Amino acid sequence: MADTAEIKQHFWKKLSDSPFVMIGLDGDGQHSEPLTAQLDKDQVDTIYFFIGKDNRLAKGGTAMAQFVSKGHDFFACLAGSVRIDNDFGMIDKLWNNQVEAWFPGGKDDPNLALLRFDVDDAEMWETDMSIAGKIKMLFGGKIDAGDEGSHAKVGTTAESTGA
Repeated sequence: MADTAEIKQHFWKKLSDSPFVMIGLDGDGQHSEPLTAQLDKDQVDTIYFFIGKDNRLAKGGTAMAQFVSKGHDFFACLAGSVRIDNDFGMIDKLWNNQVEAWFPGGKDDPNLALLRFDVDDAEMWETDMSIAGKIKMLFGGKIDAGDEGSHAKVGTTAESTGA
């Protein structure tokens, strides 16, 4: 079983490998939507998204984001708040060809907005099932708590802290 620091490190690696999350505003009655996370290694507990100014998340507020890794072996639910943060330096830093495909006007596209998601807390699950657990599952045996994986509730997703 991984400790909390390892789980947080694994989260950022998994999100970097498959940067797609479902994110939505709390209490607005609308469904979450898929967005591509833009990660800045210099920012702790912050995820950025390029969106249109007309996107329903642009109004900002408290939000929840859900993440499932490409291999379906890591899951996370992130709580925090979103707001537009059109810092041109950050837009320039995060800009890439995939973003440009959505905004043909480039970094000066009149509909471009940079959404900032500040993570307040998170809950993460990693299914790092042991070999013994996989064999038990294969043959219909009972999976013990130590065989199924790791779980952490964290106040920060920063990799360097122990909480």
